[in-house]
Amino acid sequence: MSGLEQRQLEPEILDGLAGDDPRALAARRDLRRINALMFQARIMASLLRKFVPRPPRRILEIGAGDGSFMLAIARRMAGHWPGVQLIMLDRVDLVTAQLEGDFDRLGWTVEGVTADVFDWARENEGTRFDAITVNLFLHHFDDAELVRLFSLMAPKAPLLLATEPLRAKLALAATRLLPAIGANDVTRNDAAQSVRAGFRGSELSGLWLAANGKPVEERRAGLFSHIFVGAAAGDDL
Repeated sequence: MSGLEQRQLEPEILDGLAGDDPRALAARRDLRRINALMFQARIMASLLRKFVPRPPRRILEIGAGDGSFMLAIARRMAGHWPGVQLIMLDRVDLVTAQLEGDFDRLGWTVEGVTADVFDWARENEGTRFDAITVNLFLHHFDDAELVRLFSLMAPKAPLLLATEPLRAKLALAATRLLPAIGANDVTRNDAAQSVRAGFRGSELSGLWLAANGKPVEERRAGLFSHIFVGAAAGDDL
């Protein structure tokens, strides 16, 4: 038994730090490097190209963090997807004027929304998007919370596309190498915990089905990532 057969959820240090805490700022810098090392933006961009056939008008990102992940997506997609309106939802306000300017230069507009994802979803019941993207966020929730989140999000867009941590021995072992990139204590702790809380097999598909959605694709991607694409009930893909 490796201890990874079942998801293990524990609070992550970053979630308890203020947005301007020096350790949180350092951890978010680390996270940008980890996203790059995991090829998360490349993986998400490939999913968007595959499953979103027409240039979208509005995209919602939940758990948006500091916006750097979706900026990397926009740099890959803006040439084919002009004029996208991106709504970035996070419980901490991290959208800066510089970030807005970076998106503006690509022809995208960005709106930062600071709210709890469940509260926002209930208060914006009729709001619709062309796609919902999620990166390294779903693993923060237990299965019951994920079913509730999926039930709230599925009516808002034809597709939800997620790139999450892969729960595997190699991924967990790789977190022990993070000191080599100068990662701080927050990152070292939270990266290992993210793997233990991550996904494998068809776990997200089962939860999406429980929320009356239609799973489209779920698999590992590369060495450290797990992807999921779910469609709203009634959408044909």
